[in-house]
Amino acid sequence: MPKILIPTPLRQFAGKNDSVEVAGATVGEALAALTTAHPDLKKNLYNDEGKLRSFVNVYMNDEDIRFLEKEKTAVGSNDTISIVPSIAGGR
Repeated sequence: MPKILIPTPLRQFAGKNDSVEVAGATVGEALAALTTAHPDLKKNLYNDEGKLRSFVNVYMNDEDIRFLEKEKTAVGSNDTISIVPSIAGGR
């Protein structure tokens, strides 16, 4: 099963886990399985239209899915999906 790495700020919504193994043939299916298992994550990852929030970056094996096939990117059992929230602020 693919593994999803959970960033520290979102772990409180994922049972304090730093990673979760989920079923899914695509990144979208894997994220859907994640938010089904941990429903509080959904509002942090998706907007009201059901699209990934603009400040949420998703990588599969260190490749930004925006440059692959987005949520339709195929995943295998040994793949790792990383959720990386954008950081803003500073001077």
